[in-house]
Amino acid sequence: MFAKRIIKLLPSPTIAIDVKAKAFKRQGIPVINLSVGEPDFQTPENIKKAAHRAIDEDYSFYTAPEGMIEVREAIAKKLFRDNKLVYDPTEIIVGSGSKQLLYTAFQVLCDKGDEVIIPVPAWNTFVEQVKLAGSKPVFLYLKPPFKLTATAIKKVITPKTKVLLLNSPSNPTGAMIDSRELKKIADFVVEHNLLIITDEIYEKLTYTQKHISIASLNDQVKKQTITINGVSKAYAMTGWRIGYAAGSKEIIEKMKALQSQLLSHATAIAQVATIEALNGDQKSLEIMRKAFAKRRTFCIKELAKVKELSFTEPEGAFYVFISIEKLLGKKYNTATVWAEALLDEEKVAVVPGEAFFYPGYFRMSYAASDEDLKEAMKRIKKFITKS
Repeated sequence: MFAKRIIKLLPSPTIAIDVKAKAFKRQGIPVINLSVGEPDFQTPENIKKAAHRAIDEDYSFYTAPEGMIEVREAIAKKLFRDNKLVYDPTEIIVGSGSKQLLYTAFQVLCDKGDEVIIPVPAWNTFVEQVKLAGSKPVFLYLKPPFKLTATAIKKVITPKTKVLLLNSPSNPTGAMIDSRELKKIADFVVEHNLLIITDEIYEKLTYTQKHISIASLNDQVKKQTITINGVSKAYAMTGWRIGYAAGSKEIIEKMKALQSQLLSHATAIAQVATIEALNGDQKSLEIMRKAFAKRRTFCIKELAKVKELSFTEPEGAFYVFISIEKLLGKKYNTATVWAEALLDEEKVAVVPGEAFFYPGYFRMSYAASDEDLKEAMKRIKKFITKS
């Protein structure tokens, strides 16, 4: 009855856990949800006001499939200002979130028999989207501190390798690729004529080093790179569903053609709000980043007190990826079972490492209030004591 590609498709585990946690909350159960990658801040007022104006000014009609020219001009300006990248608006496409544009990019670039190198731990969506394109995800397993290197990539490349996927800062580890290593990776990609799809959605949330876009390193690697980003994380606009991609005009034109058949275009009102997000006052970004940095420090300090846990300090994003290998094999055999028990017994939602193809770990988001994080740490410690 169903297509083979759909039968093999796995649902998003992070969304499934988030749904379960929210179901508990609807029942009045005091759940602390540290599973979903979503800022707990409200969208900045200047952005919301721009959306109100868009409604009042009747932005209720179709736009170009690739997005309004004004939005793409704002994105081009942002890429030059923040990433030292020069793109014409014709080399940019706006979509309904970075997830949708990742899907579109894989569909346009990958075919049956192609291989895509995915550093692991990795966001589940990357893998499922590669499979939906008919291609083979090739896992490149990284050990703590989860730093991708050119040497590691050399070990998994084959004649069938077409795309290297990058995600720095990383979901779920928060790790960032070191600047010197990024240059080596760029040289390696050019030498082997690979394509890069780089997910840079967490670029504004960094704590130990500045983000560098790999496409900015030289003209050749830029030609071979599709840079994907969006406003969801940095501007607390997850529900607005606006992402964007920049790359060679040839690739963007193909993505535009597919998008025109897939969803027509991103919501017009959200596009107008994005113009304000990128062109308007940027003070809210630093306020939120500092809040995340403070929460990161708190979580690291508290987790370090628990001898049964081990972790690498995240350099970006808003996650800590934590090993519970010392706890397994007694009452709980897998991180999945451990995380389910934590939710059922202590009402704290986290994501098990199996969701990121890395057993023995769990991901905890610190995109939550200070009060929730304090209470969550108490409950986690209590649960570990019982384990």
